[in-house]
Amino acid sequence: MSVIKFEDFQKLDLKVGRVISAERVQRARKLLLLKVDLGGEIRTLVAGLAEHYTPEQLLNKQVIVVANLEPKVVMGLKSEGMLLAAVTADKPVLIVPEEEVPPGTKVS
Repeated sequence: MSVIKFEDFQKLDLKVGRVISAERVQRARKLLLLKVDLGGEIRTLVAGLAEHYTPEQLLNKQVIVVANLEPKVVMGLKSEGMLLAAVTADKPVLIVPEEEVPPGTKVS
């Protein structure tokens, strides 16, 4: 396990988002294209969840997003963040708020 300084952890901008649209990425069996509301800002995320979640399962779901991750182009699509998930032997399990909170709420 690698140890980081607390100051490095503080650099992460973790926010609650709500998935407002989700669709499969053509020609990619693992990828979903998501639009996530971060409270007044809509982000596009490309997530490798299609083998475990349908677009319908993610629609309107609250998720935790790394909002200040450098954008990356995946299969020609710009991804502007990353969802947090626990990685199990069976599948990724999304990290979600226990209760409903407004999109854009900071996670600390």
